[in-house]
Amino acid sequence: MSVLLLTHRACLHHDPGPHHPECPDRLRSVLKALDAGEFADLIRDQAPLATIEQLIRVHPENYVSAILGIRPEPDERVPLDGDTLMSWGSAEAALRAAGAAVAAVDAVMKGEVRRAFCATRPPGHHCEPGRPMGFCLFANAAIAARHAQAAHGAARVAVVDFDVHHGNGTQACFEADPSLFYASSHQWPLYPGTGDVSERGVGNILNVTLPPGADGAAFRAAWADQIIPALEEFAPDLLVISAGFDAHAADPLAQLRVREADFAQVTEALCGVAERHCGGRVVSLLEGGYDLEALGRSAAAHVRALMRA
Repeated sequence: MSVLLLTHRACLHHDPGPHHPECPDRLRSVLKALDAGEFADLIRDQAPLATIEQLIRVHPENYVSAILGIRPEPDERVPLDGDTLMSWGSAEAALRAAGAAVAAVDAVMKGEVRRAFCATRPPGHHCEPGRPMGFCLFANAAIAARHAQAAHGAARVAVVDFDVHHGNGTQACFEADPSLFYASSHQWPLYPGTGDVSERGVGNILNVTLPPGADGAAFRAAWADQIIPALEEFAPDLLVISAGFDAHAADPLAQLRVREADFAQVTEALCGVAERHCGGRVVSLLEGGYDLEALGRSAAAHVRALMRA
């Protein structure tokens, strides 16, 4: 199965500072895991820069200008909120992360590959149209979805999210548009405090909450019993995965007990939906995951499933 891996060295230059969990070593851990011989068949390419046109399909132009206008000195960091900071390399990293999502959509929609994984940072699913938050500067998954519609004529695009934190940003971008679907499994209660099951948008939002301590069986059941059937009913033309791995039992920022095999099983189920409804087209974007060893192993399990499913 042809799978594209998109990344860029510039994504290592986004540095929120010492002891910040969303650190450059996260990306190094993922790329090291994907350097193993079993991943030799990945098609590897560099993430391009997103264009302003691509970004403003989701974000107001003044927001984009404001973010790209923040260019700290090499030893300086600019806080945007209590969790989200920009360093000298953050603007380019954010453009590369969004650009990878766009390039991945182009590759799968043109039939050049069946699936793509974007190993980039900063993540994106907490970023709302006009507000950065939760380590995120641009809403990468939403940008991917809107690009699929604008550039490739996709009528329906789904984003599904297994990060342990609710993707409030993606939900905010989607909740008024029935041509878009967003589903998330996440720990509840937990940051950012959104993602209650009552949040339904225009019938296109599905939130499945898991209590602290929930294990892999509960995680798999949430997907098999609720999210997969809803996704089948939506029948997307493209499936985008917000692939956060912080539901792992070793992760320091949450209290779920998911393991690598659980991420792999859910990935395989999602690929099955894609095969039935959208020619196998899947774009996966790295979101969270803050235990470095668990992140590397989990990302490898996810990409392995993308390659074989």
